[in-house]
This record gives sequence, structure tokens and C-alpha cells, in this order.
Amino acid sequence: MFGKALKYSYVDKKNLATKRRWIFLTVLLFFVIYILITNLFFSMRVLENRSMLPSLNYGDRFIFSSTVIKRLLPELPFFDGLPAERGSVVLVNKNISGNYGVIKTMLNKLVRFFSANKIGISGVEEQIFIKRVAALPGDTISMTNYVLRVRTADSVYTFTEFELSDRPYEINIPNVPAVWDESLPFSGSMEETVLGEDEFFVLSDDRSNTNDSRTWGPIPSAFISGKAVLRYWPVKKIGFL
Repeated sequence: MFGKALKYSYVDKKNLATKRRWIFLTVLLFFVIYILITNLFFSMRVLENRSMLPSLNYGDRFIFSSTVIKRLLPELPFFDGLPAERGSVVLVNKNISGNYGVIKTMLNKLVRFFSANKIGISGVEEQIFIKRVAALPGDTISMTNYVLRVRTADSVYTFTEFELSDRPYEINIPNVPAVWDESLPFSGSMEETVLGEDEFFVLSDDRSNTNDSRTWGPIPSAFISGKAVLRYWPVKKIGFL
């Protein structure tokens, strides 16, 4: 009886309230640190489809460097090459407006944490894609047999995407009927076009019926939310990208 009364004493209630406050502050601090790291520095992603075969496989896991820190501090030397370089693997977020401030970006990240990356503050389901950058702003591009041809702004010569890439990779060229001409979706041919000053051309390594800039068109830098720096799973394929 006395023990039961002691359990609800003023001292016990005060200690319980203090403990609850510390638990709340600890959890809050964890979320703040998590949001800062994943917004400003790094995030982890898993490839959930086969659009990047044969170079990258379904289930591969990556660490991506965030492009947010580079936009906030463009002179920072540790994140050179952002938002993208030729041949780099990037996160394409088609729901990014490009006008999110730091606070709104962090709030959006917090909402996505609790919704398992399903929705943000806009209430729209996240549209994240893992693609490869095949051409940069100012490039003149065309496509023949699913291989991109690129002439940079400072050159009179045209090269394949592989010759200009900063890193090696392979692509999957599908077998298509002869009647599948360039007027059809996911065609292997494309007429010559010039990318604007803030336009990137991103492609899947699997050049069959997977969405990329062939269907979206060129994307702005604001849509590139991260660049892959390390594949950490599976263990036998660990390595920098």
C-alpha cells in the first residue's frame, strides 16, 4: 500500500516528467542530425528496378552526396563535380520545385522520414529515379542505335557518350522490330538537339522501355538531388562510382 502511494508521489511524477522530456529531446536531436546529414551531405538509396542493367543491379545500395550543400555553399571544395559530371549516376527528383529554402527542405525531409519517403509537405508521392548523366548543358546531342552522340560546346568533333564519360559503364541495347522508328517512344534514334544552359540529359543504362530524358526531355539541375559516390552493397561490388 505504502509502495503504491510512493509510486505516485510528487517526486516520482517529477522524475517521470524529466525522463520523458529527456527522451523527447534525445529523439528530436536524432531527427535534426538525421535531417541535416541527409539534406546537406549524404543519403542512402537502393535501386528498386532493373533500369540500370547491366552496370547496376536490382537491390544495389548506394551512398549519394547531396546537391543541397553545394547550392548553399558553392565555394565549398569538398563537393566538386556537383550536381553532376559526365557518366555519373544521379538521383533525379521530379517533384523538386527548385525553390525550396533550407527550412522548407528540412521540413519536407522530416515528413518524408515519417511517411517512409512516400509523401512530402506537398502531399505528392516522391518520384525519385536513379539515372546516368549522358550530356551536360551546352552539348549538341543526337542518338543512333541507342548510343548518344555528343558534341561539346567547345569542340567541332562529335564523340559517343562513352568517349566523353569520366567513368566507364555498359548499356543494354534492346532488340526491336525494324518498324520501330524514331517517332515511337523509347526509340534508339533521336534528331540533333542543343541542350540549354541548365539542361542535363539523363539516360537509363537499359535502353529499352525505361523512362528517362528520351521521354521526359532534358532536366534542370534542380531535379538532380544527389550524385552516387559509393556502392556499399552487395559486399563483393563495394566501390566508388
